[in-house]
Amino acid sequence: MPPRLFSRIAVDVTPLRESRDLRLLIGGEVITGLGTQAALVALPYQVYVETKSAFLTGLLGAVELIPLMAMALLGGALADRHDRRRLLLFDQIGLVIGASALAALAFAGSPPIALLYVLGAMMAGFGAIQSVTTASIVPNLVAPERLRSALALNYGLGTLTMVVGPAIGGLVIAGLGLGAAYLIDAASCLAIVATVWMMAAQPPRGAIAEHEPVLRAIGEGLRFVRGNQALMGSFAIDLVAMTFGMPRALFPVLAVSVYHAGAAGTGLLYAAVAAGATVAALTTGWLAHARRLGRIVIFAVRVWGVAVAVAGLASSLWVAAGLLAVAGAADSISAVCRSSINQSVTPDHLRGRMSSVFSVVVTSGPRLGDVESGSVAALAGVRFSVLSGGLACLAGVGVIMLAFPALLRYDHEQVAAAAPLPSPAPV
Repeated sequence: MPPRLFSRIAVDVTPLRESRDLRLLIGGEVITGLGTQAALVALPYQVYVETKSAFLTGLLGAVELIPLMAMALLGGALADRHDRRRLLLFDQIGLVIGASALAALAFAGSPPIALLYVLGAMMAGFGAIQSVTTASIVPNLVAPERLRSALALNYGLGTLTMVVGPAIGGLVIAGLGLGAAYLIDAASCLAIVATVWMMAAQPPRGAIAEHEPVLRAIGEGLRFVRGNQALMGSFAIDLVAMTFGMPRALFPVLAVSVYHAGAAGTGLLYAAVAAGATVAALTTGWLAHARRLGRIVIFAVRVWGVAVAVAGLASSLWVAAGLLAVAGAADSISAVCRSSINQSVTPDHLRGRMSSVFSVVVTSGPRLGDVESGSVAALAGVRFSVLSGGLACLAGVGVIMLAFPALLRYDHEQVAAAAPLPSPAPV
Protein backbone atom coordinates (compact mmCIF):
# COMPACT_ATOMS: atom_id res chain seq x y z
CA MET A 1 0.00 0.00 0.00
CA PRO A 2 1.44 3.42 -0.94
CA PRO A 3 2.62 5.35 2.17
CA ARG A 4 0.39 8.33 1.36
CA LEU A 5 -2.71 6.15 1.08
CA PHE A 6 -1.80 4.30 4.27
CA SER A 7 -1.44 7.60 6.15
CA ARG A 8 -4.91 8.64 5.01
CA ILE A 9 -6.72 5.51 6.20
CA ALA A 10 -4.65 4.43 9.21
CA VAL A 11 -5.99 5.72 12.50
CA ASP A 12 -4.04 8.69 13.81
CA VAL A 13 -1.84 7.63 16.73
CA THR A 14 -0.97 11.21 17.62
CA PRO A 15 -3.22 11.12 20.71
CA LEU A 16 -1.06 8.34 22.14
CA ARG A 17 2.12 10.31 21.46
CA GLU A 18 0.74 13.49 22.97
CA SER A 19 -1.04 12.14 26.03
CA ARG A 20 0.83 10.05 28.59
CA ASP A 21 -2.38 9.45 30.53
CA LEU A 22 -4.16 8.13 27.43
CA ARG A 23 -1.28 5.69 26.86
CA LEU A 24 -1.56 4.53 30.45
CA LEU A 25 -5.33 4.15 30.34
CA ILE A 26 -5.49 2.27 27.03
CA GLY A 27 -2.49 0.10 27.89
CA GLY A 28 -4.13 -0.98 31.13
CA GLU A 29 -7.44 -1.57 29.38
CA VAL A 30 -5.88 -3.81 26.74
CA ILE A 31 -4.17 -6.08 29.27
CA THR A 32 -7.22 -6.19 31.51
CA GLY A 33 -9.46 -6.80 28.49
CA LEU A 34 -7.49 -9.92 27.54
CA GLY A 35 -8.06 -11.35 31.00
CA THR A 36 -11.73 -10.40 30.95
CA GLN A 37 -12.31 -12.09 27.61
CA ALA A 38 -10.58 -15.24 28.85
CA ALA A 39 -12.97 -15.34 31.81
CA LEU A 40 -15.95 -14.70 29.54
CA VAL A 41 -15.08 -17.95 27.77
CA ALA A 42 -14.49 -19.82 31.01
CA LEU A 43 -17.74 -19.05 32.84
CA PRO A 44 -20.31 -20.26 30.26
CA TYR A 45 -18.05 -23.22 29.49
CA GLN A 46 -18.01 -24.13 33.18
CA VAL A 47 -21.78 -23.81 33.50
CA TYR A 48 -22.33 -26.05 30.48
CA VAL A 49 -19.83 -28.67 31.65
CA GLU A 50 -21.50 -28.76 35.06
CA THR A 51 -25.12 -28.83 33.84
CA LYS A 52 -24.99 -30.19 30.27
CA SER A 53 -27.87 -27.74 29.69
CA ALA A 54 -27.87 -25.18 26.87
CA PHE A 55 -30.79 -23.44 28.58
CA LEU A 56 -28.95 -22.97 31.89
CA THR A 57 -25.87 -21.80 29.99
CA GLY A 58 -27.93 -19.23 28.09
CA LEU A 59 -29.63 -18.18 31.33
CA LEU A 60 -26.28 -16.86 32.52
CA GLY A 61 -26.60 -13.89 30.14
CA ALA A 62 -30.07 -13.06 31.45
CA VAL A 63 -28.86 -13.26 35.05
CA GLU A 64 -26.04 -10.83 34.27
CA LEU A 65 -28.22 -8.31 32.46
CA ILE A 66 -30.05 -6.63 35.37
CA PRO A 67 -26.97 -6.04 37.59
CA LEU A 68 -25.05 -4.91 34.54
CA MET A 69 -27.65 -2.28 33.65
CA ALA A 70 -28.17 -1.17 37.26
CA MET A 71 -24.46 -0.84 37.99
CA ALA A 72 -23.90 1.02 34.73
CA LEU A 73 -26.43 3.67 35.76
CA LEU A 74 -24.98 3.85 39.27
CA GLY A 75 -21.45 4.02 37.89
CA GLY A 76 -22.41 6.91 35.62
CA ALA A 77 -23.73 8.93 38.55
CA LEU A 78 -20.61 8.16 40.60
CA ALA A 79 -18.32 9.08 37.69
CA ASP A 80 -19.96 12.51 37.52
CA ARG A 81 -19.63 12.98 41.28
CA HIS A 82 -16.14 11.74 42.21
CA ASP A 83 -12.61 11.51 40.85
CA ARG A 84 -12.98 9.03 37.97
CA ARG A 85 -9.45 7.74 38.40
CA ARG A 86 -10.12 6.81 42.03
CA LEU A 87 -13.47 5.23 41.14
CA LEU A 88 -11.74 3.06 38.53
CA LEU A 89 -9.18 1.91 41.11
CA PHE A 90 -11.82 0.99 43.68
CA ASP A 91 -13.84 -0.86 41.05
CA GLN A 92 -10.94 -3.24 40.45
CA ILE A 93 -11.31 -4.53 44.01
CA GLY A 94 -14.72 -5.99 43.16
CA LEU A 95 -13.41 -7.52 39.93
CA VAL A 96 -10.41 -9.12 41.65
CA ILE A 97 -12.62 -10.56 44.42
CA GLY A 98 -15.09 -11.98 41.91
CA ALA A 99 -12.45 -13.54 39.66
CA SER A 100 -10.55 -14.95 42.64
CA ALA A 101 -13.72 -16.52 44.03
CA LEU A 102 -14.45 -18.13 40.66
CA ALA A 103 -10.89 -19.49 40.58
CA ALA A 104 -11.23 -20.94 44.08
CA LEU A 105 -14.52 -22.64 43.17
CA ALA A 106 -13.02 -24.04 39.97
CA PHE A 107 -10.06 -25.52 41.83
CA ALA A 108 -12.41 -26.98 44.48
CA GLY A 109 -14.54 -28.64 41.78
CA SER A 110 -18.30 -28.89 41.10
CA PRO A 111 -19.45 -25.55 42.58
CA PRO A 112 -23.16 -24.76 43.05
CA ILE A 113 -24.53 -23.34 39.80
CA ALA A 114 -26.43 -20.65 41.71
CA LEU A 115 -23.13 -19.38 43.11
CA LEU A 116 -21.65 -19.20 39.61
CA TYR A 117 -24.63 -17.10 38.58
CA VAL A 118 -24.14 -14.76 41.55
CA LEU A 119 -20.44 -14.29 40.84
CA GLY A 120 -21.12 -13.85 37.12
CA ALA A 121 -23.64 -11.12 37.92
CA MET A 122 -21.14 -9.48 40.26
CA MET A 123 -18.42 -9.49 37.62
CA ALA A 124 -20.81 -8.06 35.03
CA GLY A 125 -21.83 -5.24 37.37
CA PHE A 126 -18.32 -4.16 38.27
CA GLY A 127 -17.30 -4.52 34.62
CA ALA A 128 -20.07 -2.08 33.70
CA ILE A 129 -18.72 0.50 36.14
CA GLN A 130 -15.25 0.12 34.61
CA SER A 131 -16.61 0.60 31.09
CA VAL A 132 -18.63 3.69 31.99
CA THR A 133 -15.80 5.29 33.95
CA THR A 134 -13.12 4.80 31.30
CA ALA A 135 -15.47 6.13 28.61
CA SER A 136 -15.99 9.34 30.59
CA ILE A 137 -12.23 9.79 31.16
CA VAL A 138 -11.01 9.56 27.54
CA PRO A 139 -12.35 12.94 26.26
CA ASN A 140 -10.41 14.85 28.93
CA LEU A 141 -7.08 13.24 28.05
CA VAL A 142 -6.79 14.67 24.51
CA ALA A 143 -7.33 17.91 22.66
CA PRO A 144 -10.82 18.21 21.10
CA GLU A 145 -9.48 17.78 17.57
CA ARG A 146 -7.86 14.48 18.61
CA LEU A 147 -10.97 13.02 20.25
CA ARG A 148 -12.19 11.01 17.27
CA SER A 149 -8.80 9.37 16.78
CA ALA A 150 -8.54 8.60 20.50
CA LEU A 151 -11.98 6.98 20.47
CA ALA A 152 -11.07 4.93 17.39
CA LEU A 153 -7.85 3.72 19.00
CA ASN A 154 -9.64 2.82 22.22
CA TYR A 155 -12.42 1.00 20.37
CA GLY A 156 -10.10 -0.78 17.94
CA LEU A 157 -7.74 -2.08 20.59
CA GLY A 158 -10.74 -3.10 22.68
CA THR A 159 -12.16 -5.19 19.85
CA LEU A 160 -8.71 -6.70 19.32
CA THR A 161 -8.89 -8.13 22.84
CA MET A 162 -12.21 -9.70 21.82
CA VAL A 163 -10.38 -11.60 19.07
CA VAL A 164 -7.27 -12.59 21.02
CA GLY A 165 -8.74 -12.95 24.52
CA PRO A 166 -11.14 -15.85 23.82
CA ALA A 167 -8.36 -17.73 22.02
CA ILE A 168 -6.12 -17.29 25.07
CA GLY A 169 -8.96 -18.40 27.31
CA GLY A 170 -9.56 -21.55 25.28
CA LEU A 171 -5.86 -22.50 25.30
CA VAL A 172 -5.54 -21.84 29.03
CA ILE A 173 -8.66 -23.86 29.86
CA ALA A 174 -7.46 -26.75 27.70
CA GLY A 175 -3.93 -26.71 29.10
CA LEU A 176 -4.25 -25.53 32.69
CA GLY A 177 -7.94 -25.68 33.58
CA LEU A 178 -10.72 -23.27 34.44
CA GLY A 179 -9.12 -22.02 37.64
CA ALA A 180 -6.08 -20.76 35.75
CA ALA A 181 -8.27 -18.76 33.36
CA TYR A 182 -9.98 -17.02 36.28
CA LEU A 183 -6.62 -16.33 37.95
CA ILE A 184 -5.40 -14.69 34.75
CA ASP A 185 -8.48 -12.46 34.84
CA ALA A 186 -7.80 -11.49 38.46
CA ALA A 187 -4.13 -10.81 37.75
CA SER A 188 -4.96 -8.75 34.66
CA CYS A 189 -6.88 -6.31 36.85
CA LEU A 190 -3.55 -5.40 38.44
CA ALA A 191 -2.43 -4.01 35.07
CA ILE A 192 -5.06 -1.29 35.00
CA VAL A 193 -4.45 -0.61 38.71
CA ALA A 194 -0.76 -0.02 37.96
CA THR A 195 -1.35 2.21 34.94
CA VAL A 196 -4.25 4.20 36.37
CA TRP A 197 -2.32 4.74 39.61
CA MET A 198 0.28 6.66 37.57
CA MET A 199 -2.34 8.91 35.93
CA ALA A 200 -3.27 12.38 37.09
CA ALA A 201 -6.51 12.82 39.03
CA GLN A 202 -9.59 12.87 36.80
CA PRO A 203 -12.29 14.87 38.59
CA PRO A 204 -15.38 15.68 36.51
CA ARG A 205 -15.67 19.32 35.49
CA GLY A 206 -18.78 20.91 36.90
CA ALA A 207 -19.49 17.86 39.05
CA ILE A 208 -22.89 17.32 40.62
CA ALA A 209 -23.18 18.20 44.27
CA GLU A 210 -22.07 15.35 46.52
CA HIS A 211 -25.19 15.68 48.67
CA GLU A 212 -27.52 15.26 45.69
CA PRO A 213 -29.32 11.89 45.88
CA VAL A 214 -27.93 9.33 43.45
CA LEU A 215 -31.36 8.54 41.98
CA ARG A 216 -31.94 12.22 41.27
CA ALA A 217 -28.54 12.43 39.57
CA ILE A 218 -29.38 9.38 37.44
CA GLY A 219 -32.72 10.97 36.54
CA GLU A 220 -30.96 14.15 35.44
CA GLY A 221 -28.73 12.13 33.13
CA LEU A 222 -31.72 10.30 31.64
CA ARG A 223 -33.53 13.61 31.05
CA PHE A 224 -30.48 15.02 29.29
CA VAL A 225 -30.27 12.05 26.96
CA ARG A 226 -34.01 12.15 26.25
CA GLY A 227 -33.83 15.86 25.45
CA ASN A 228 -31.03 15.54 22.88
CA GLN A 229 -32.38 14.15 19.61
CA ALA A 230 -28.96 13.37 18.13
CA LEU A 231 -28.11 11.31 21.20
CA MET A 232 -31.45 9.54 21.14
CA GLY A 233 -31.03 8.76 17.46
CA SER A 234 -27.54 7.32 17.95
CA PHE A 235 -28.77 5.11 20.80
CA ALA A 236 -31.92 4.03 18.93
CA ILE A 237 -30.12 3.06 15.73
CA ASP A 238 -27.63 0.92 17.65
CA LEU A 239 -30.46 -0.77 19.55
CA VAL A 240 -32.26 -1.56 16.29
CA ALA A 241 -29.10 -2.91 14.65
CA MET A 242 -28.21 -5.16 17.58
CA THR A 243 -31.74 -6.38 18.31
CA PHE A 244 -32.60 -7.38 14.76
CA GLY A 245 -29.25 -7.71 13.01
CA MET A 246 -27.00 -9.46 15.56
CA PRO A 247 -27.53 -13.22 15.14
CA ARG A 248 -24.68 -14.25 17.46
CA ALA A 249 -26.90 -16.77 19.30
CA LEU A 250 -27.28 -18.60 15.98
CA PHE A 251 -23.56 -18.88 15.20
CA PRO A 252 -23.29 -22.34 16.84
CA VAL A 253 -26.45 -23.47 15.02
CA LEU A 254 -25.13 -22.23 11.66
CA ALA A 255 -21.73 -23.81 12.20
CA VAL A 256 -23.03 -27.19 13.35
CA SER A 257 -26.28 -27.75 11.46
CA VAL A 258 -25.75 -25.73 8.26
CA TYR A 259 -22.01 -25.76 7.60
CA HIS A 260 -21.12 -28.92 9.59
CA ALA A 261 -18.01 -27.20 10.93
CA GLY A 262 -18.41 -27.85 14.66
CA ALA A 263 -16.69 -25.83 17.35
CA ALA A 264 -14.01 -24.51 15.00
CA GLY A 265 -16.66 -23.07 12.69
CA THR A 266 -18.48 -21.53 15.63
CA GLY A 267 -15.29 -19.81 16.75
CA LEU A 268 -14.64 -18.56 13.23
CA LEU A 269 -18.06 -16.88 12.97
CA TYR A 270 -17.64 -15.17 16.35
CA ALA A 271 -14.10 -14.06 15.54
CA ALA A 272 -15.06 -12.77 12.07
CA VAL A 273 -17.24 -9.98 13.47
CA ALA A 274 -14.59 -8.84 15.95
CA ALA A 275 -11.77 -9.11 13.41
CA GLY A 276 -13.65 -6.94 10.91
CA ALA A 277 -14.41 -4.43 13.62
CA THR A 278 -10.77 -4.26 14.70
CA VAL A 279 -9.41 -3.70 11.19
CA ALA A 280 -12.02 -1.02 10.48
CA ALA A 281 -11.44 0.83 13.75
CA LEU A 282 -7.68 0.94 13.18
CA THR A 283 -8.13 2.28 9.62
CA THR A 284 -10.46 5.18 10.39
CA GLY A 285 -7.96 7.90 9.56
CA TRP A 286 -10.35 9.03 6.83
CA LEU A 287 -12.92 9.88 9.54
CA ALA A 288 -10.68 12.41 11.26
CA HIS A 289 -12.17 15.42 9.45
CA ALA A 290 -15.60 14.10 8.53
CA ARG A 291 -18.46 16.44 9.44
CA ARG A 292 -21.67 14.53 8.66
CA LEU A 293 -21.15 11.78 11.20
CA GLY A 294 -24.87 11.02 11.43
CA ARG A 295 -25.04 10.20 7.73
CA ILE A 296 -22.01 7.93 8.07
CA VAL A 297 -23.69 6.13 10.97
CA ILE A 298 -26.86 5.57 8.94
CA PHE A 299 -24.91 4.30 5.92
CA ALA A 300 -22.77 2.00 8.09
CA VAL A 301 -25.80 0.45 9.79
CA ARG A 302 -27.36 -0.15 6.38
CA VAL A 303 -24.18 -1.98 5.31
CA TRP A 304 -24.39 -3.99 8.53
CA GLY A 305 -27.99 -5.01 7.76
CA VAL A 306 -27.26 -5.97 4.16
CA ALA A 307 -24.15 -8.00 5.10
CA VAL A 308 -26.03 -9.90 7.82
CA ALA A 309 -29.01 -10.58 5.53
CA VAL A 310 -26.80 -11.95 2.75
CA ALA A 311 -24.85 -14.03 5.30
CA GLY A 312 -28.11 -15.83 5.99
CA LEU A 313 -28.06 -17.03 2.38
CA ALA A 314 -24.33 -17.87 2.21
CA SER A 315 -23.57 -21.31 0.81
CA SER A 316 -20.28 -21.83 2.67
CA LEU A 317 -18.81 -21.11 6.08
CA TRP A 318 -16.04 -18.91 4.69
CA VAL A 319 -18.44 -16.77 2.68
CA ALA A 320 -20.58 -16.29 5.77
CA ALA A 321 -17.49 -15.40 7.83
CA GLY A 322 -16.40 -12.87 5.20
CA LEU A 323 -19.81 -11.21 5.22
CA LEU A 324 -19.83 -11.11 9.02
CA ALA A 325 -16.40 -9.47 8.92
CA VAL A 326 -17.86 -6.79 6.61
CA ALA A 327 -20.73 -6.38 9.07
CA GLY A 328 -18.27 -6.03 11.94
CA ALA A 329 -16.31 -3.39 10.03
CA ALA A 330 -19.49 -1.41 9.37
CA ASP A 331 -20.47 -1.65 13.02
CA SER A 332 -17.03 -0.43 14.04
CA ILE A 333 -17.29 2.68 11.85
CA SER A 334 -20.76 3.32 13.24
CA ALA A 335 -19.49 2.91 16.80
CA VAL A 336 -16.61 5.37 16.36
CA CYS A 337 -18.92 7.97 14.82
CA ARG A 338 -21.62 7.46 17.43
CA SER A 339 -19.09 7.76 20.25
CA SER A 340 -17.81 11.02 18.77
CA ILE A 341 -21.36 12.37 18.49
CA ASN A 342 -22.20 11.31 22.04
CA GLN A 343 -19.09 12.78 23.63
CA SER A 344 -19.26 16.00 21.60
CA VAL A 345 -22.83 16.92 22.53
CA THR A 346 -22.44 16.03 26.23
CA PRO A 347 -21.01 18.41 28.87
CA ASP A 348 -18.25 16.85 30.94
CA HIS A 349 -20.27 16.81 34.15
CA LEU A 350 -22.84 14.59 32.40
CA ARG A 351 -20.46 12.30 30.52
CA GLY A 352 -20.54 9.56 33.12
CA ARG A 353 -24.32 9.38 33.09
CA MET A 354 -24.52 9.62 29.31
CA SER A 355 -21.96 6.82 29.06
CA SER A 356 -24.05 4.75 31.46
CA VAL A 357 -27.09 5.00 29.17
CA PHE A 358 -24.84 4.11 26.23
CA SER A 359 -23.60 1.09 28.18
CA VAL A 360 -27.17 -0.03 28.89
CA VAL A 361 -28.04 0.21 25.19
CA VAL A 362 -24.91 -1.62 24.07
CA THR A 363 -25.52 -4.31 26.68
CA SER A 364 -29.20 -4.89 26.16
CA GLY A 365 -29.24 -4.81 22.34
CA PRO A 366 -27.26 -8.02 21.68
CA ARG A 367 -29.14 -9.86 24.43
CA LEU A 368 -32.48 -8.82 22.95
CA GLY A 369 -31.04 -9.96 19.63
CA ASP A 370 -30.33 -13.38 21.12
CA VAL A 371 -34.00 -13.71 22.07
CA GLU A 372 -35.26 -12.37 18.73
CA SER A 373 -33.03 -14.47 16.51
CA GLY A 374 -33.51 -17.63 18.57
CA SER A 375 -37.29 -17.27 18.60
CA VAL A 376 -37.53 -16.69 14.85
CA ALA A 377 -35.15 -19.57 14.17
CA ALA A 378 -37.31 -21.89 16.27
CA LEU A 379 -40.37 -20.93 14.24
CA ALA A 380 -39.00 -20.55 10.72
CA GLY A 381 -35.44 -21.89 10.60
CA VAL A 382 -31.99 -20.49 11.16
CA ARG A 383 -31.37 -19.12 7.66
CA PHE A 384 -34.68 -17.27 7.63
CA SER A 385 -33.91 -15.82 11.06
CA VAL A 386 -30.58 -14.36 9.93
CA LEU A 387 -32.00 -13.06 6.64
CA SER A 388 -35.12 -11.52 8.19
CA GLY A 389 -33.07 -9.95 10.98
CA GLY A 390 -30.87 -8.13 8.48
CA LEU A 391 -33.90 -6.93 6.53
CA ALA A 392 -35.64 -5.81 9.73
CA CYS A 393 -32.51 -3.82 10.58
CA LEU A 394 -32.76 -2.00 7.25
CA ALA A 395 -36.41 -1.21 7.86
CA GLY A 396 -35.59 0.01 11.35
CA VAL A 397 -33.00 2.44 9.98
CA GLY A 398 -35.75 4.08 7.92
CA VAL A 399 -37.92 4.46 11.01
CA ILE A 400 -35.02 5.98 12.98
CA MET A 401 -34.38 8.54 10.23
CA LEU A 402 -38.00 9.66 10.44
CA ALA A 403 -38.19 9.62 14.24
CA PHE A 404 -34.81 11.34 14.89
CA PRO A 405 -33.96 13.63 11.96
CA ALA A 406 -31.35 15.36 14.12
CA LEU A 407 -29.10 12.34 13.65
CA LEU A 408 -29.24 12.68 9.87
CA ARG A 409 -28.60 16.45 10.11
CA TYR A 410 -25.74 16.19 12.61
CA ASP A 411 -22.83 18.43 11.63
CA HIS A 412 -19.76 18.07 13.82
CA GLU A 413 -18.36 21.50 13.03
CA GLN A 414 -21.61 23.24 13.94
CA VAL A 415 -21.78 21.36 17.24
CA ALA A 416 -18.17 22.14 18.05
CA ALA A 417 -18.70 25.83 17.30
CA ALA A 418 -21.86 26.00 19.41
CA ALA A 419 -20.47 24.11 22.41
CA PRO A 420 -16.72 23.59 22.14
CA LEU A 421 -15.15 20.91 24.25
CA PRO A 422 -12.98 22.08 27.17
CA SER A 423 -9.24 21.85 26.87
CA PRO A 424 -7.80 18.61 28.18
CA ALA A 425 -6.13 18.40 31.56
CA PRO A 426 -2.35 18.73 31.51
CA VAL A 427 -0.59 15.44 30.85
